[in-house]
Amino acid sequence: MPEGPEIRRAADAIAEVLEGRRIETVRFGLPRLRHHAKKLRGHIVRHVETRGKALLTHFDHGYSIYSHNQLYGVWKVVKGHKLPKSNRSLRLLLQTDSHSAILYSASDISVWPTEEVDTHPFLARIGPDIMNPHLTWRDIAARLADPRFANKSLASLYLDQAFLAGNGNYLRSEILHDAGLHHTRRPAELTRGEIGSLSRSTLTLSRRSYDTGGITLAPRLAQALKRAGLKRGMRRFYAFGRAGRPCYHCSKEIRRQEIGGRRLYFCAQCQPR
Repeated sequence: MPEGPEIRRAADAIAEVLEGRRIETVRFGLPRLRHHAKKLRGHIVRHVETRGKALLTHFDHGYSIYSHNQLYGVWKVVKGHKLPKSNRSLRLLLQTDSHSAILYSASDISVWPTEEVDTHPFLARIGPDIMNPHLTWRDIAARLADPRFANKSLASLYLDQAFLAGNGNYLRSEILHDAGLHHTRRPAELTRGEIGSLSRSTLTLSRRSYDTGGITLAPRLAQALKRAGLKRGMRRFYAFGRAGRPCYHCSKEIRRQEIGGRRLYFCAQCQPR
């Protein structure tokens, strides 16, 4: 599933061609939504927003489209009106006079009065967006101390969208590795320094992933591995997907563990219990 950085990059691409533009064509692939097309056609997109893994397209007349990519959804932006060949199911098409934004495969789509969108069941329960530029490490530290979250294991907490929206599986492994914290530990038992380190790692790794298109490695290390000839898939992460390979910090073997059916990767040397 795409995580916060990927959804924000998709939103940026959509915003570039839709914001401030009149939508000439609206097409919904799901029959239950098709009656909304006439309501939205001919209106201007005011703003494209992300909240965690959800994307909101706000129109000038007080309506918004909510969409969540879920596991298989993907947005495509193309110049012109000729749609790319795809075996995926078209779920939403928005076209201006010059560009097309297409959402494939997702099914969690709905249309809301903008003033009511905060009551959407998903949006009503999520925490701050991990990609919100106004989010600070102190905000994250305060949430780690919140009684709702303080006694959860870090493994559980860093997938909890009520804690931080947009966090996901690869970011969880990467953030905990960068902070040097074992996934079984709980915020309530962390020192003040560990809380600060974890909060800063949360911001640094998620924003680095956004800036680089999915690479969490420090730029110097990423470039060195690129010069060494490693393919992109092998020079993206410190821990995630690297089971059996040496840790970049201590050379010990990266381990993999299944927790609740989700993969988690860590270094037992750098992230002691």
